[in-house]
Amino acid sequence: MAQTTETPARTPGTPPPGLRTPRVHRAWFVAAVTFVTIIGAAAFASLPGLLIEPLHQEFRWSRGTIGFAVSVNLALYGLTAPFAAALMDRFGIRRVVAAALTVIALGSLLTVWMTAAWQLVLYWGVLVGLGSGSMALAFAATVTNRWFVARRGLVTGILTAAGASGQLVFLPLLSWLVEDHGWRPASVTVALSALAVVPFVWFLLRDHPADVRLTPYGGEYVPKPAPARGAARRAVTVLLKAARTGPFWLLAGSFAICGASTNGLVRTHFAPAAHDHGMPLTAAAGLLAVIGVFDVVGTIASGWFTDRFSARRLLAVYYALRGVSLLFLPMLLAPSVHPPMIFFIVFYGLDWVATVPPTIALCREQYGDDSAIVFGWVLASHQVGAAVVAFAGGVARDVFGTYDPVWYASGALCAAAALMALVIRRPRADTPALAGA
Repeated sequence: MAQTTETPARTPGTPPPGLRTPRVHRAWFVAAVTFVTIIGAAAFASLPGLLIEPLHQEFRWSRGTIGFAVSVNLALYGLTAPFAAALMDRFGIRRVVAAALTVIALGSLLTVWMTAAWQLVLYWGVLVGLGSGSMALAFAATVTNRWFVARRGLVTGILTAAGASGQLVFLPLLSWLVEDHGWRPASVTVALSALAVVPFVWFLLRDHPADVRLTPYGGEYVPKPAPARGAARRAVTVLLKAARTGPFWLLAGSFAICGASTNGLVRTHFAPAAHDHGMPLTAAAGLLAVIGVFDVVGTIASGWFTDRFSARRLLAVYYALRGVSLLFLPMLLAPSVHPPMIFFIVFYGLDWVATVPPTIALCREQYGDDSAIVFGWVLASHQVGAAVVAFAGGVARDVFGTYDPVWYASGALCAAAALMALVIRRPRADTPALAGA
C-alpha cells in the first residue's frame, strides 16, 4: 500500500516559510507612502476657505450658499469614513484609496465649468466629499493598525500631521493662484495633485504585512484575513454595537466639537473673517499655512505623549486650551499681522489635530479589532460638527455682518468637550471586545 505524504496544516499565527526580518522594517516605507499620499490629497482641504470670496464676487452667491456646499463636503467626508474602513477590509487599501483620489480629481476639475450653485454642491460637496471621506483618517488608522504594534501613537501622529503638511505646501500656492489668476487654476491644481499620488499608492503601498511575508512592526506574524464581505453591513453593525456603549457617545460628541472648532470654523472661515478686517487674502492664507507648520509639531508630539500618558487627560487639556484661544481671537483680527496674532497662530496650530492620536488610542482601547471602523463613525461626527459650523458660520456672517458670535460659541463648546473627555471610563479587564460582544 502506497504511503502518502501530507503537508501539515499551519495553524493561524504560525510564521510561513521564508519569513523575512529586514534591517529597516517595511512598515516604515508603507507609512512614508501613506504620508505622501495624504499630503498630495490635502490640497482639497486647503481650498474651501479661499473660494468663499471669489465665488461670492463672481456669482453673487451668498456666503451661506457657499458654506452649504462646504458643509455637504465635510458631512460626506465624515459619513463615508466608516464605510471606507470596511471597504478597505473587503477590497484592500490600494484599490479604495486610488479610486478615492480619482473621484477627488474629477469633482475638483468639474468645478471649473460650473455656472450654478447646485453644481458647486454636486461637484465640490458630493464628489470631493465622497472621495476625501474614502481616504480620510480611517486610511491612517487602518494602515497603523495593520502594520504597527509598537509606536502606534507616534505613527498615528505622523500620519495625522500629513494633512497639515499638505496644507503647508498648498495654501500659499493656492492663495497666490486665487489672488493673481482666479479660482479656476487653483481647482485644476487640486485635481492634478490628487492624480499625481495615485501611482505611489498603486505601485508602492501594500495592504497587509503578510503580503510581503513580514510581521507587523513590533509584533508577531499575523496571517492576512480573508476579504470581509458585506462592508456596509459590517460598518452599520459595528455602529449599532458601539452605540450601546457610553464611551462611544462621549468620543463622538467631543470629536464633533473638535471638527466644529477646526475644519468647520477656522479652516473654512478664518480667511474671509480676516479679510473682513482688511487683511489681504494671501496674508490670511499664510497664517493658515503657519498653523499647518505647528500642527505637524503638535500632532507628532501628541502621538508621542499618547504612548506615555493618559489619553483622556490629554484630550481634556487640548480642548480646554483650544477653547481659551478661540475666545481671544475676535480681539486679534486686524488689517495686518501683529505679534499677538502670531502667538495665537502658533498656539492654535500646536493644538489643531493633536486630539486625533489620543482619540484613536481610546477607540482602540475600547473597541479592539473594530476600532478603525468605530473611529470612522467618530470621525463622521467630527465632520458633521464641522459641516454644521461651516454652514452656520456663513449664515452668521450674512445675518450679523461678523463672525464674532461663532468664535465665542466654539470656545464654549470646547470647554464642554474637555469635560466629556474626562468622564470616559476605562474598560474593565473582564469586558469582552466589541467584536465579540
